[in-house]
Amino acid sequence: MITVHHLNNSRSQRVLWLLEELGVDYQIHQYLRDPVTMLAPPELQQVHALGKSPVITDDAVTVAETGAIIEYVLDTCGNGRLRPERATQAGRAFTYWLHYAEGSLMPLMVMALIFRRIETAPMPFFVRPVAKGIVAKVKQGYLDPNISRHLDFIDSEVGKTGWFAGSEFSAADIQMSFPLEAAQARGALQGRVNLTDFLARIHARPAYQLALKKGGPFVLSAG
Repeated sequence: MITVHHLNNSRSQRVLWLLEELGVDYQIHQYLRDPVTMLAPPELQQVHALGKSPVITDDAVTVAETGAIIEYVLDTCGNGRLRPERATQAGRAFTYWLHYAEGSLMPLMVMALIFRRIETAPMPFFVRPVAKGIVAKVKQGYLDPNISRHLDFIDSEVGKTGWFAGSEFSAADIQMSFPLEAAQARGALQGRVNLTDFLARIHARPAYQLALKKGGPFVLSAG
């Protein structure tokens, strides 16, 4: 049986949701973030050397990284569900979005979070103007324009069919959910109606709701 080593308020929520969509039996091993640092506890290093979530174990098999976990679960438990045929346009879109979520979009979301925290972090008064100036330059010259460009692109793409890999819901939509929820938590989806509608529809799915019930509270930081 698959064990999800689940860290609260983390990417592993997507793994629970995927398993609920497939109706796969699994168990959860809960881990809680340090309330001060918000880092994962050291116990996760006993599961995987990097001590990060998500990670699953399936008997002697250990799989980390959300995209790799999704592929493993679909290969072993999917029976052809939630993944379009590979040699199709939808199949190619599936592969693209599966990698894009963590390879292109999520690094921008993490960078935005880090710079917001720099702005509000305690520091000597004489350093604060310098720090704020650097943050403002990076946001104005690189971060904000890139995030806007990416979100406009994603909003346009998902608006074509309502889903990311063709006209049917797939695991690509599960993969894309976390960075988009992070963007929504930080107020970045205002005016992007297709993405707002996408999140409303996935949040209404029974499997999503059941995963939340089993995984515990899921609240992403706005700053």
